[in-house]
Amino acid sequence: MPNAKNDSRSPQATRAPQPQPSSAPSTNPLNQVQRRAVSELLRVSPVADDLARRFQEAGHSLALVGGSVRDALLGRLGNDLDFTTDARPEAVLRIVRTWADAVWEVGIAFGTVGCRKENYQIEITTYRSEAYDRTSRKPEVSYGDSIEDDLVRRDFTVNAMAVALPEKTFIDPHGGLEDLAARVLRTPGTPEESFSDDPLRMMRAARFAAQLDFTVAPEVVAAMTAMADRIDIVSAERVRDELNKLVLARHPRKGLRLLVDTGLADRFLPEIPALRLERDEHHRHKDVYEHSLTVLDQAIALEENGPDLVLRLAALLHDIGKPRTRRFEKDGRVSFHHHEVVGAKMTKMRMAKLKYSNELIKDVSRLVELHLRFHGYGTGEWTDSAVRRYVRDAGPLLERLHKLTRSDCTTRNKRKANALSKAYDGLEERIARLQEQEELDAIRPDLDGNAIMEILGVGPGPVVGQAYKHLLDLRLEHGPMDHEAAVAALKEWWSAQQS
Repeated sequence: MPNAKNDSRSPQATRAPQPQPSSAPSTNPLNQVQRRAVSELLRVSPVADDLARRFQEAGHSLALVGGSVRDALLGRLGNDLDFTTDARPEAVLRIVRTWADAVWEVGIAFGTVGCRKENYQIEITTYRSEAYDRTSRKPEVSYGDSIEDDLVRRDFTVNAMAVALPEKTFIDPHGGLEDLAARVLRTPGTPEESFSDDPLRMMRAARFAAQLDFTVAPEVVAAMTAMADRIDIVSAERVRDELNKLVLARHPRKGLRLLVDTGLADRFLPEIPALRLERDEHHRHKDVYEHSLTVLDQAIALEENGPDLVLRLAALLHDIGKPRTRRFEKDGRVSFHHHEVVGAKMTKMRMAKLKYSNELIKDVSRLVELHLRFHGYGTGEWTDSAVRRYVRDAGPLLERLHKLTRSDCTTRNKRKANALSKAYDGLEERIARLQEQEELDAIRPDLDGNAIMEILGVGPGPVVGQAYKHLLDLRLEHGPMDHEAAVAALKEWWSAQQS
């Protein structure tokens, strides 16, 4: 059912937008997106038109739809193409099996058939409508008979546009083109109906705001706030996947703020809104919530090979232990002793509830636990032993720890910021020198388990592990030893164990 904004709009079904003559360029946002769309559609036309003709010959319709049309209008259409059709999945399979290079049926229960043609990944979904039961975690899917019915069920107007193929008729019954030009997110029907049908759409609003840098319409924000508790019926896996997409977006701060401000974050990531600690005139401390968002921004700026989920989650969560460890000292200071240890435990628990993999949980929580370690470095008085242990404890996360530690400096005091930066430069230089001298990335004792057993005349068992740990501690403390020195150190330790 259209919302008030859309009541005055009659359904639009026109030829695909044509570019303006080059002799009279226009700054009208609609004309700009139209020109981009033509360019993008022409690029994919050979494959899309060929597929559409096959559907026509079989007596069915086919249209490019949703995010593919939106991205074409934004000039960012990739090789993942989404289509909708009146053909039922079985008919879709019959059509594409003789045409596609590969076909898969993973989503067929939800009316979607996937295939690959040349470099294009294609999904074809039967017109459908879906809604959640009040207590169900899975949508109930039923098929529709018209593209208009299919479009009205979609999440946002900018995703409720289609281009009928092969004639390239532009279908926009809910004013998505205008909203796209205005960079605003609205729902085709009322947001209350939309979010009741699929509560995950509330998270998608935040995700699209983060990905596209769009503004969410006030009535949509109001519905998200009023209906935040509806997210509870969505599975943890689907919530996690949306959160990942948001965190990996170009503007995650924008989406995270929306989740916090609407109360959605309270339902599945309460540790983030909890960072908004109350402050008073007697006990001043940094705004931990704003600090965490800034650390995330700064970590993103240090990424070298694209978005890094481990680094971004660690940056977002690194201070979540502070609310539980806050103490007001007698001198008016506020302390957060051991918040990194508490935060690491909280990170493990929260990520486990969101069904993250054990490996990801281990990496993110380890970075949270280590994020303060550098601050013991001070003005560079660490011994080589301490540097070795820093590298050893970070292991394969060392480069991420470098980025997280640098990002954690958000002070406005330029002198202090420069001092911290120079100190970390010095630590990295020392690590580099030691790595070159000692192969720090693979620190091991100077004798392996087999050598330990042979020298001590013992078989496998706890003693070998204890001896190995002792030699590793010596290696970290004093650096590499030659074979004779290592054997002597082992025998000395063994003698002490016998006394």
